[in-house]
Amino acid sequence: MKAIIAPADIITFHDKCVADRSWAKQAPPQFGEGLWQFIELNHRFNNLLWDEEDLARRKDVADSEIAANKRAIDGYNQKRNDAIERMDEVILSAFADVMQRPGCRLNSETAGSIIDRISILALKIFHMGFQTQRDDASAEHIAACRTKHARLVEQRNDLAACLERLLTDCAAGTAYYKVYRQFKMYNDATLNPYLYGKK
Repeated sequence: MKAIIAPADIITFHDKCVADRSWAKQAPPQFGEGLWQFIELNHRFNNLLWDEEDLARRKDVADSEIAANKRAIDGYNQKRNDAIERMDEVILSAFADVMQRPGCRLNSETAGSIIDRISILALKIFHMGFQTQRDDASAEHIAACRTKHARLVEQRNDLAACLERLLTDCAAGTAYYKVYRQFKMYNDATLNPYLYGKK
């Protein structure tokens, strides 16, 4: 079976997008269908989340501004998770005809959630790399950030290898995973008592 996607291609795409700090808010969608559409959406919402999380830590603005940041975070996080599920739906559909072999293992983490983690690591690597280039920081800070940067790169490489192994094993019928759905109760007006109780 032809590989569904190469983790190295995902990393290249993530890094290219992160390097353009206006991408998440201004760039039009590059993909209109298929797996890449949801990889792009997931990465876009992770980028938007990152910026809102930074803004939400401010202490020199009115509480109303922080509340607006928190609401944006909630919305972006829901959309990020929706994109993870859509990635998994597309990937699993590609394995629909694969016969599972005896002893086929259930993987606890989905391919979509691994791609999401790789996306977040692209952001961490970019921003930690920026810290290593600051001319207003101490040598100790720069050195510590270089060590952290190397560890983040190692973690992403390891995750990419895990993703590749999971996809390969799913294609071979020796592994599988399920989409369990998020059931984000706090975002559901019928499940959050502070929302349905107000009606």
